This record gives sequence, C-alpha cells and structure tokens, in this order.
Amino acid sequence: MEITSHIVDTPPRDAATVLMLREGSTGLEVLLLKRHTDSKDLGGAFVFPGGKRDEADTSPSALASLDQPLSALHAQLGEPDIAPEHAASLFVAALREAQEECGLQLRCADLRPWSRWITPRMPSMMSKRFDTRFFLARAPALQIAVQDNHETTEVLWTTPKQALLQYWAGEILLAPPQIMSLSHLSIFNSVDHALEDAALRTPPVIQPEPFDVEGMRVICYPGDPKHPVQQRALPGPSRLHFRNKRFEPEGGLDALLHGKL
Repeated sequence: MEITSHIVDTPPRDAATVLMLREGSTGLEVLLLKRHTDSKDLGGAFVFPGGKRDEADTSPSALASLDQPLSALHAQLGEPDIAPEHAASLFVAALREAQEECGLQLRCADLRPWSRWITPRMPSMMSKRFDTRFFLARAPALQIAVQDNHETTEVLWTTPKQALLQYWAGEILLAPPQIMSLSHLSIFNSVDHALEDAALRTPPVIQPEPFDVEGMRVICYPGDPKHPVQQRALPGPSRLHFRNKRFEPEGGLDALLHGKL
C-alpha cells in the first residue's frame, strides 16, 4: 500500500457506491469485491461495488426508468442544494454500477442513502477526487453476485467484523472509507437493523482531513479535534494512522470493533 502526498485541485466527480447486505449464518454480511491488481487506484484492494456517475445516468430515459418519483429520491438523499434530477441520477448510477460490477439487479426502492464521502485534496491513496454517495441495499434473494473479471476479480461475502479481522491479519487490503464503513456496519445485528437506521437519519457528509505527524500519515474524521467539523459523523475511532503498512486507529482493532472482540 503506497501513500502519496500529491494535491489534486480538480473538483470531485460524482460517484455512487452500494453496500450490498444479506443475512448470513452469523448475522449481517456485506459484499466486497477485489479490484484487479493492475488497477491504477486501489489495485488488489477489496471495495464495495460502485463507480463514477456517467452522463447517461442523467438522461431523460434513465430518469424515467426509475420506480420512484424524483422528488422522493431528492428528499431521501438529503441534499436540498442539488436539483431533483441530479439526485435521481445518483440513484441511477448506483443501480447501474451494482449490475455492472457484481451482476445484481436492484430497484430504486431497494436503495437507502447512508453516507456521503468526499475525497480530500490530498487523497493519500487515489489519483482522483470523488463525491461518493454510499447506499445500503438488501441483496436480491434469487440473484448471485459475480465479479466482472475486468475491474474486479473476486467476490467476498463476509460479516463486517470478519472483514476487519482479515484486514488486521493482513489477509485482505482495505482503504480507509471501507475500514470506517465496515466499522460502522459492525454495530448492526441484522439487515433490517441497518436499513431502519439509514431511513431515520440524513446521510452524514464525511470529508476526511489528512495530515502528517513525524512522517506518518494521519486521516481524521468529523468529531476529531483536528477536524474542522466538530460534530461526529461516524461511530468508532475519529482518526486512522498509517503504520505497520496499514491504517490503524488509536486503540487498535478493538476500536474498530467497538470493543466487541
């Protein structure tokens, strides 16, 4: 895992990501896809299905295909400063990316806006900036997730706790948004529990703030003393340190799992 200090001055591009959930034998499971090792960004890392919003996602035909009114989707997203058509196009992007990257066909009504991640000007692990809306969705019961063997090479269904344990053991590679999102998901005991929580709140805006301390990269999140936004947006740790060739919070794995080892 390479950490960079380059600055990206271009505005972040709209993107959408879907945290696909299902009930497993030991509780809530989430879908992770392994990015191709030759990928320019996050090669070999496990990520949630997703990608940038395309121009076609904003077309009248794409918006007309949605199974919910644009006004309802606009309200769900919780971003009054953008137009209803813009909000709806993000749902279109999420549906399209889910189908392209893992073969799962969802409806608009399946998506629950969950969080909004904005890449900082110093991305640390990326070469571009994105304004990514994270959605939760229950995986369709009669469909099977498959990798596309182009951008992704492996499918992994796992509990959030197990994913974090595998990350800590060096068995899988995760980027900070996935680490923090899995830590957040680990507090829920079922898919219904997570979806109900998403329906009750406005998705928090998370713009990480990176800085270096004695040559070590630190990324802090809303609520951290070093972050300009003092209200917490996520449960769990408020910062990650890059050490031992991975991102770790103060308090170690126990902090990511909220003391539930």
